[in-house]
Amino acid sequence: MRPVIGITTYVEPATFTVWQDMTVALLPYMYVEAVVRAGGQPVLLPPAGAPVSALRGLDGLVLAGGGDIDAARYGEPAHERTGYVREFRDEAEFALLAAALDRGLPYLGVCRGMQVLNVALGGSLHQHLPDVVGHAGHSPAPGRFGHLPVTAVPGTRLAKILGEQPVTVPHYHHQAVARLAPGLTATATAEDGTVEAVELDTPGFVLAVQWHPEAGEDDALFEALVRAC
Repeated sequence: MRPVIGITTYVEPATFTVWQDMTVALLPYMYVEAVVRAGGQPVLLPPAGAPVSALRGLDGLVLAGGGDIDAARYGEPAHERTGYVREFRDEAEFALLAAALDRGLPYLGVCRGMQVLNVALGGSLHQHLPDVVGHAGHSPAPGRFGHLPVTAVPGTRLAKILGEQPVTVPHYHHQAVARLAPGLTATATAEDGTVEAVELDTPGFVLAVQWHPEAGEDDALFEALVRAC
């Protein structure tokens, strides 16, 4: 039996086959493929109804990438570049994360999923990273990944998965951790100092990365999630 891995989804207008501008629960298929290659069975979790109730049937949880979190959740006014805020998705995913942590469910946060973890535990975000680091390499153009090296902190769970040497990974984020939440440890950084991965100080598997491993060539993070399940 494959471990069942829930993956959160976007809800956005989309055009496909004969349908024009229809509201759709959707997810880049790269996430699905990565979970399958790693030995898991993906199940999509739209932010509707009571998604926490689905946790009873899951062995692990992935919070996927997406739009920005409402800055009010960490006590700040919205930056002019903060966008694609979906309050219904915030509500659903913060509840899912809280319940998953309470139940000790293995968790992998991807991009927005790392930001949700940090904010949920009391951290904050840089709302527009180019203002901080002086370049747009983490999100070079709409719909185009940047490719920057990250380095795992020796001795961390992430270093055991990816190794301690720099690895170049696909990025697509204009926000990042500012104030690190209590209980989280920064476990990887980019060359410009941006926090690129965090782990929760717990024996269980709670790990999140700011980049997009589903878009890369290495499934090690998804394989580690499935092993934890």
